Amino acid sequence: MLNKIKNKLIVSCQALDHEPLHSDFIMSKMALAALQGGAAGIRANSVIDIKAIKKEVDLPVIGIIKRDYPDSKVFITATTKEIDELATSNCDMIALDATSRVRPNGQSLAEIVQYAKKTYPQILLMADVATVEDVRVANQLGFDCISSTLIGYTEESKNDSVAADDFAILRKMLAESQLPLIAEGNIDTPEKAKRVLSLGVHSVVVGGAITRPQLITEKFVNAIE
Repeated sequence: MLNKIKNKLIVSCQALDHEPLHSDFIMSKMALAALQGGAAGIRANSVIDIKAIKKEVDLPVIGIIKRDYPDSKVFITATTKEIDELATSNCDMIALDATSRVRPNGQSLAEIVQYAKKTYPQILLMADVATVEDVRVANQLGFDCISSTLIGYTEESKNDSVAADDFAILRKMLAESQLPLIAEGNIDTPEKAKRVLSLGVHSVVVGGAITRPQLITEKFVNAIE
């Protein structure tokens, strides 16, 4: 899979249950539109969406499950329960929160990675990180690649942005990563996508700028007003 997405665009096709496009049918058609536009891969949330997308397009899919837990702020593929669920979806890769935050049910990141690799060795693992230190840890745990997905979403990275200072934090992560690094987060123009690829990232994920029309509309409205 990593060879198929190298130097190419992955489109994140997600809509949470409070969003207007929340539907496995709609997400499958969004993935088809992304395929027709030239996307090389899809990132998707939930087993039902992934299965629908897999029926619609022949592209590698990065699967996640977003789920809230009362004892943790981690919500992207937070436990082995989500790993087991995603394994039924036929996704090609599973992405999970690889930050230093406390995980639900007392599980550690290392335990979850070890479980996934032992139980489902055919499925690749992506580390969603927020800091350079997260990258250092992910290097050692058995992940297949790293993504900058969670920059700005944790207490440690709340003042950071993927795109700030010509992607300064991304360049620091590239210097530390021993694995393919995938750029994700606030990459909302074709120019930014091209720039991060020129810096040496393996591939780039774009989500809301392509697949969340309410956010795209809001940008236009704010500019007009």
